[in-house]
Amino acid sequence: MTRSRKFFLVLVGLITCISCDDKRVFDSYQTVSGTWEIDEKVNFELPELDSLQSYNLFFNIRNTNEYKYSNLFLISEMKFPNGKVVTDTLEYQMAEPDGTWLGSGFSDVKENKLWYKEKVTFKEEGKYVLVIHHAMRKNGEVNGVSSLEGITDVGFRIEYAQEIEQ
Repeated sequence: MTRSRKFFLVLVGLITCISCDDKRVFDSYQTVSGTWEIDEKVNFELPELDSLQSYNLFFNIRNTNEYKYSNLFLISEMKFPNGKVVTDTLEYQMAEPDGTWLGSGFSDVKENKLWYKEKVTFKEEGKYVLVIHHAMRKNGEVNGVSSLEGITDVGFRIEYAQEIEQ
């Protein structure tokens, strides 16, 4: 088998695997600027969603070995079309007690798929916006970490909560 034929088969296999993600409704990433600044908010405008369907929501965080903490505190704001805002303060474990990173990845970049909300419905018509920013603090300090190193990308993912019937 020629080298180009092997490459073609691997490429077709990759495309097939990626396209088989039947649960995915929305999956978007934004790169943060070298360090994630405390006042740097990441915004995601959600697509129009079926009001009869329920969805599971996730944050996707990519980090490198430059990340100095074993956990991550996030503040999320879900802005509804009617003006209502639901704010959550969330904590996620990013590493084992021995320092081993959680998440997946082959290089020094690890990707963590973090639960946000389960079986959510979007009943209102109009634009929903999710805003995320970090809320990291060092133990014993009042002021937050102004420049969070080691976070490269912040993502948001929506999946169908149950299998949809075709």
